[in-house]
Amino acid sequence: MKLGRCVRSLGLAAVLSCAHVGPFVWVDDYAPPADADARRDYLIAPGDLLSVNVFRQEGMATRERVRQDGKISVPMLGDVLAAGRSPGVLTEEIQSRLKAYINAPIVTVAVEETRPIAVPVLGEVAHPGQYNLEKGAGVLDALAAAGGFTDFAHRDRIFVLRRQPALVRIRCTFEALSRGQGRAIAFRLQPGDAVVVE
Repeated sequence: MKLGRCVRSLGLAAVLSCAHVGPFVWVDDYAPPADADARRDYLIAPGDLLSVNVFRQEGMATRERVRQDGKISVPMLGDVLAAGRSPGVLTEEIQSRLKAYINAPIVTVAVEETRPIAVPVLGEVAHPGQYNLEKGAGVLDALAAAGGFTDFAHRDRIFVLRRQPALVRIRCTFEALSRGQGRAIAFRLQPGDAVVVE
């Protein structure tokens, strides 16, 4: 009877220790919203480096970093709002405005460098805070920026909080990340994500 009670209490303790993890989806089971990237063009933001070229008009070429006010300076046009627009939309606007000066201008706008993404890294990490990571950074990059784990971290409870548009908690383990197992190693952080280690 005592043995049965002991086994039941151990089982209950195991369930309770996992119960506070809350709802999540494993990184291997996570599927981004259908056509999320196909629907949404990249939107230019302050800090991005743009190149603007006008066909057969070398003097019109410029490389500009988008200022904090969201604008870049274009020869003959002055300041042009770039932030919040896709490269295609910005191309059309510059092309349209240049028609007053050039016959049938052909403009190309390219994003040469994107701004870093700001990712909060919270919980059981050595230095919790917000870190600027390069586009394409993964969870390991965020953990390294925060100085790794504390002694109290559960290495199997690493979560990425993502709004897509509803909040989803994507769970991965340090073992899967460090060994490059499954989708964990290919998973990339996005603007608006936060990494939490329990």
